[in-house]
Amino acid sequence: MSQYHEPTNELSEQARNFTRALNSLKEEVEAVDWYHQRVDTTNDESLKGILAHNRDEEIEHACMTIEWLRRNMPGWDEELRNWLFKEGDIAEEDDHEHEPSSRPGNGDLGIGKIK
Repeated sequence: MSQYHEPTNELSEQARNFTRALNSLKEEVEAVDWYHQRVDTTNDESLKGILAHNRDEEIEHACMTIEWLRRNMPGWDEELRNWLFKEGDIAEEDDHEHEPSSRPGNGDLGIGKIK
């Protein structure tokens, strides 16, 4: 099954790169889950250490991909800055959605969200 939902010949190279990065991110996060389950269930401490090391490398790969997305794909930088490294209840930090972005060209007409 194709990873594309639109005809690839109509997609820009940039859009195809975004798809590559997003699919890689999904794969890295899935690998983190697999390794973590194995770390959690093995009784062999030596194997547990190896699997934890592998899990942590997959986390590193996922973070590197997120950083690439932050630098290259619209929306990532603003959302990561809004959500990461904050204190308090995550679910209650949703207030920024209702404030117009100060970034130029965000498409905001200044009339608020349509519900």
